[in-house]
Amino acid sequence: MKCPYCGEINNKVIDSRLSKDGRTIRRRRECIECGRRFTTYEKLEDVLPMVVKKDGRREPFSREKIIAGIRKACQKRPISVTKIEEFVDSLELYFQDLGKKEIDCTEIGEKVIQTLRKWDEVAYVRFASVYRQFKDIREFMAELEEILEARKEAKH
Repeated sequence: MKCPYCGEINNKVIDSRLSKDGRTIRRRRECIECGRRFTTYEKLEDVLPMVVKKDGRREPFSREKIIAGIRKACQKRPISVTKIEEFVDSLELYFQDLGKKEIDCTEIGEKVIQTLRKWDEVAYVRFASVYRQFKDIREFMAELEEILEARKEAKH
């Protein structure tokens, strides 16, 4: 690790601490040449699968894209950013644990839809309308009727 002050690579670790989630190590270092101290962070490199899009393109798994989509669906709804981020953390771990090199984008979308359906009906419908690409109002209404039917069954 290069010293950010003098550029030398000779330094020693003074202190190491594990983060709360256990996935990052914070290290305090001291440069042997100039004596100044600096902090570095070590994080386990995530080995996430490539995502196969509907048109066949492949792109890296992006937690930021997933969070952005969920946030948009949950806008002005009673769902915290923390809850969204924790869900995406669990989603990331799930796909890492599968050990696949590639996953279909529909696998991600279905996991998100299932979770949003449990959290909030409005957020679910918002996400579903984009994800499922309803072709007309009839498809949209069919989805809403399914929600209403499930709500009726839950009351009985």
